[in-house]
Amino acid sequence: MSVTGVTSSTNAAAAAATSSSSSTSSELKTGLDYNAFLQLLVSQMKNQDPLNPTDPTQQMSQLASFSNVEQSIKLNQKLEAMTTLTALTSANLLIGRTVTNGDASVSGTVKSIQVTSNGTIATLTSGKELTLGNGVKVE
Repeated sequence: MSVTGVTSSTNAAAAAATSSSSSTSSELKTGLDYNAFLQLLVSQMKNQDPLNPTDPTQQMSQLASFSNVEQSIKLNQKLEAMTTLTALTSANLLIGRTVTNGDASVSGTVKSIQVTSNGTIATLTSGKELTLGNGVKVE
């Protein structure tokens, strides 16, 4: 590997690290956002060995692959939003109904519902909270 190749990799990694720090949480899961990828691609093109340039077909293939990943990230974000909306809609139907946990130690009429990352929590008119899940009976 030539010295130019090492410089290219180092510059590309630095560009990726700089851009990736401002990514959203979904983009952080994949490691790079679209801007970081473009900076990486430009850095790679600037620092390539003039006697052994990168194949343009390979670069276009990388760009197309990243575009597919970006679309998948956006699709996942929309699916998460739809899932949350569905959970809220379903939870709304429980307000005013009676719920009982599996061992019947907590029971009451649902006053409000809160959907959290830990699950759906029903607040009863008595002030008690019940996490909805397996074993909860709805009447």
